[in-house]
Amino acid sequence: MIRLWNRVGPFRVLALLLLVGAVGGGAAVATHRPVKRPTTASSSTAYRDAANSESDDQRELASLEADRAEAERAARQDAQRKADEAAVAAAEQAKAVASPSTKSSPKPGKSASPAPPSKPNLPIPSSCGEYTGNRAVGCAILLDMGFGLDQMPCLDKLFTRESGWNVNAYNKSSGAGGIPQALPMSKMSSEGADYKTNPATQIRWGLKYIKGRWTSPCGAWAHSQSSGWY
Repeated sequence: MIRLWNRVGPFRVLALLLLVGAVGGGAAVATHRPVKRPTTASSSTAYRDAANSESDDQRELASLEADRAEAERAARQDAQRKADEAAVAAAEQAKAVASPSTKSSPKPGKSASPAPPSKPNLPIPSSCGEYTGNRAVGCAILLDMGFGLDQMPCLDKLFTRESGWNVNAYNKSSGAGGIPQALPMSKMSSEGADYKTNPATQIRWGLKYIKGRWTSPCGAWAHSQSSGWY
């Protein structure tokens, strides 16, 4: 040690010690100096959180808009339903007012029963004895109106073709009705208000029509054979 001291000298030793101390101190300072970490990760996380928050707000806004649209749609449907119900009720009420009473109208699907024919208050002459029912009535009226008995076969054939001597006969396609098939049927009212039910009223009207247009039942029958009508 004395040799080192004598060889190096006190100043060199001191300088060496200072150098060693400075190096050690620097190392210590470097050891305790706080390390600065990069801030890139923190910035990225904050941006991602902000983006997520914005997406949540957008989803919530979209949900609110959808709820509002659904509420408006439900309100419109309810208003339309009430309007439809009111229209149906008004139509039913108008129909009930316009329709006649069910007591005086036949039930749906069933036609009104025809009224029973009236019995003609007319004596049947013995010359018409070969005929019965409405044919006998027709024969009696024929003679009463001045036609000969020889016209009865033609009248029988004519009215048999037209209606079968049925007082309630009615042609739906043309509207003609009664034994002579008057068109319209109401024409026979000129012979009596009971024209719908009384065979005598119908036959008398038919014979007057035949006399005025065809002169005789045989003339009417001849035209009916050639044309299908009289």
